Amino acid sequence: MKEVNQQFDVASHFVSVLEKDDNLSPGIAAIKTLLMVLEMTKFDTVQEFHSTIQAAVGAMRKTDRPMTSVVSGTELFSRFITLAKFDDKTMDEVREIMLSRGKMFLAKLLESRNVIAKQAITFISEGCRILTHARSRTVREALILAAQNNKRFHVFVTHSAPDHHGEQMVAELEKAGIDCTLILDTAVGYVMETVDMVLVGAEGVVESGGIINRIGTVTMAICAREMKKPFYALVESFKFCRLYPLNQRDLPNEYKYNKKNLKDTAKVHPMVDYTPPGYITLLFTDLGILAPSAVSDELIKLYL
Repeated sequence: MKEVNQQFDVASHFVSVLEKDDNLSPGIAAIKTLLMVLEMTKFDTVQEFHSTIQAAVGAMRKTDRPMTSVVSGTELFSRFITLAKFDDKTMDEVREIMLSRGKMFLAKLLESRNVIAKQAITFISEGCRILTHARSRTVREALILAAQNNKRFHVFVTHSAPDHHGEQMVAELEKAGIDCTLILDTAVGYVMETVDMVLVGAEGVVESGGIINRIGTVTMAICAREMKKPFYALVESFKFCRLYPLNQRDLPNEYKYNKKNLKDTAKVHPMVDYTPPGYITLLFTDLGILAPSAVSDELIKLYL
């Protein structure tokens, strides 16, 4: 295996990219990091390329950052850049082709939120009341776009213990001129009967069409179905992952817990939960508006 430039620390670069741009998801930051690895490393064989990329992904997975979109995003990235024909090409030419395809892939992903936002705003009506959970960058972009289109609405945002990301979400929405109310996580049931819809983001979408998202999402989804409120998930397609959990225990521990807590999870608060597809009304994605049952077909297309 070719070594990445010894002065380039993959894990540190990955964390630095996230710290410099709070709008990036870990999956996008991971893809940016892999592009940097490609630029800084020369390969003698395609096998060396795969080994180096796997080592870089392994280094990022050891950091204390959410891993769901890192795993799915880097798998799709590696798949996409190696789909080109490399017959009769030198390794330098192969590397340039991979870099070009990687940058094209990243540019498409960076446009995903805008595509999703344009789909979602057609469901946001004048004067409606929306409940959302914690801080989803994709949901935030959709709500801000709706406000820019002169739609008036009110958003209820959960506080989201233990990291209180809801406070940041409220600040960002209010800065855009959107009326908001910050609510306790335990007030979801009380507020649910007064809202018109639920909009959430997701850290991952599994093969069944269910989602992995911030802890408390499944509670919100159960409550929404009981009160017959539509539950919409806004999520980029690079977060589609090849997992098929049947319950909370089936989620990999590295998705649910911080790295420092993996040795003993018995008394640790999980960071995410799994919401089964039966509780989700629709998924707004850059591939289109999907029913949860359509996700498996889209995954097959992505990995063909």
